[in-house]
Amino acid sequence: MTTAQELMDVQSARLATLDEALPSSYLLPHRGEPLMARLADGTEVAGLMAHTSHPPGSLQRLWSATENYELFPLLGEHPRAGMDALLDSWRRQLSQREITAADSSAVVTWPSRDVDATRALLDHGFAPLTCLAVRPAAPAKYTKLSGTVKTRRAGTDDLDAVVELALAELNYAALVGGSVLRGDAETLKRNAARVRLHTTGRTGSEPVWLAERDGEPIGLAECGWTDTETHPGQHRLASGRWGYVNCLSVREQERGTGIGSLLTALAHDEFARAGVVGSYLYYNPANPLSSVFWPRQGYRPLWTVWEMRPATALR
Repeated sequence: MTTAQELMDVQSARLATLDEALPSSYLLPHRGEPLMARLADGTEVAGLMAHTSHPPGSLQRLWSATENYELFPLLGEHPRAGMDALLDSWRRQLSQREITAADSSAVVTWPSRDVDATRALLDHGFAPLTCLAVRPAAPAKYTKLSGTVKTRRAGTDDLDAVVELALAELNYAALVGGSVLRGDAETLKRNAARVRLHTTGRTGSEPVWLAERDGEPIGLAECGWTDTETHPGQHRLASGRWGYVNCLSVREQERGTGIGSLLTALAHDEFARAGVVGSYLYYNPANPLSSVFWPRQGYRPLWTVWEMRPATALR
């Protein structure tokens, strides 16, 4: 009988050959329901399912279903057949639960370059709604903009402008990815922005930049920091301190003029000065803007978040 640790060791070694930027080990959540499956030749694969419920008023509901069922596969050296068998077993497991809410999702986050597993996920009806993309730490190259565009750090007096631009990004993202427009979206965004802006300018604070044309805010970059040593939840990144881009938003009439590139360059310069391992962000592969823009800024997919909504639709 193959143990979970043996499957994990073989899987980690195989994934390391596919992508050197992946962390050295594939970590499982502390709690979850075990799952087993057998291939045609009797080989065993396993997994762990974690269920998370996001109550009303939680910020996570803006990018996640309320009831989230996430599978953490242990496939050993059988990415396609193992994923296929495990998803069959997971479908049977979910069918035995009382999942009545339409606001639910089944999620598998898997290394983007493991295309054998990708085939099995597609065959079971999953959609690649989100990518976690990474960029090596390096200063940015600036492009001179035409017109009177200025950038600056946002402050507490800029709360309304920050919220407006952040909501514009959320509205667009909800059309092309996993984001969800909730009735309390503006309140949640405002509360989060108020906290972020209250600390901006302090050492170690999460930077927020605004781009302005003739004093009018036209672009926003909300950024921050993650240290994998103090934030164990960031187990999908290599060890060290990272910069991240939480939200980049440019007014529709200003898109394509270089505003987004300018704001991103500011973030990358600050990340580089801080000595980070690299920077990361999440974008939607189906987003016709992000899927072109972020690779041009040096980002490439590391993990793909595959989703099925509702969870009961898993086939």
